[in-house]
Formats: sequence, C-alpha cells, structure tokens
Amino acid sequence: MTSQSQGIQQLLQAEKRAKDKLEEAKKRKGKRLKQAKEEATAEIDHYRLQREKEFRNKETNVMGSQGNFSAKIDEQTTEAIRNLTSSYHKNMESMMKKLLSTICDISPEIHPNFRPEV
Repeated sequence: MTSQSQGIQQLLQAEKRAKDKLEEAKKRKGKRLKQAKEEATAEIDHYRLQREKEFRNKETNVMGSQGNFSAKIDEQTTEAIRNLTSSYHKNMESMMKKLLSTICDISPEIHPNFRPEV
C-alpha cells in the first residue's frame, strides 16, 4: 500500500509541477504578448511620426510655392489699384468739366422731323 500511496503522491506532485510550469508558461506568454504589443505600438508611432514629418516637408514645399504665387498676385493687384487710382485722379477734373458742360450748356433746337401745323 505504501508503494501505491507513494506512486500516487509522486503523480500528484508531478501533476502539480506540470500545472505550475503551465501557469508560468502562460504568464511568460502574457508578458511576451504585452511586450510585443508595446514594441508594435512604438514602431507604429515612430512610423507615423516619420510619415507626418515627410508630409509636412512636402506640404511646406507645395504651400511655399503657392505662397510665392499669392505674393505675386497681391503685388499685381496692388499695382493695378495704384494705376486705377492715379488714372482716376488725373482724368477726374476733365471728365467733370465735360459732364457739366454737356448737362449745363443746352442749345434749344427744333428737331428736324418737326412739322409745324399749318
């Protein structure tokens, strides 16, 4: 009987060691999964930062050239406004004289199609 109980005892101990090893393996697996997840997250963040930096560089290059166009357009618009303003001031006096003379200097005439009644 003792040899049987010793064998059972050994089996129970072996079973307990197997459970402990299994639990330890599960813990290691969980730790490794967490570590892998953290590594993947770090790699993703690094990749995202790299791509955002490239995007900003490209955006700066494109927007920089558009900024030059915008500055040129603003300059041309300012020049056109300046030209129109100077033309207005130069021609305003003569146009006002012509307009007033046309309105004020009336010479009454009979229309050529007018037929007096006899």
